[in-house]
Amino acid sequence: MQTLIAADYNLRVDSMPYIQTLLESAYSADGVLLLKGDLSPAFFDLRSGIAGELFQKCTNCRLKLALVIPEPASYSERFTELAREHTNHKLIRFFALESDALKWLEKA
Repeated sequence: MQTLIAADYNLRVDSMPYIQTLLESAYSADGVLLLKGDLSPAFFDLRSGIAGELFQKCTNCRLKLALVIPEPASYSERFTELAREHTNHKLIRFFALESDALKWLEKA
């Protein structure tokens, strides 16, 4: 399994156009790891649509996405709910630890 670690390539999700750049960079990868620092504050504001767009595009491409957000509850109630809803999602999951995210991404 090949994982794209966004930080290794200075890839960020700052706005909608960055999502396409991320997906293009992950073309040959099986999964993507995004750390909290790779995400703009707008990502955590679900009204911006950035999180929804990223999730939809990853789902459409069948690309696994691991997000390392140590404390989702420190954001809005809705964001906390979103993280909870993705506890057992097949393609998109939230993790507190990078090591746990990498283990999940490496599973076939």
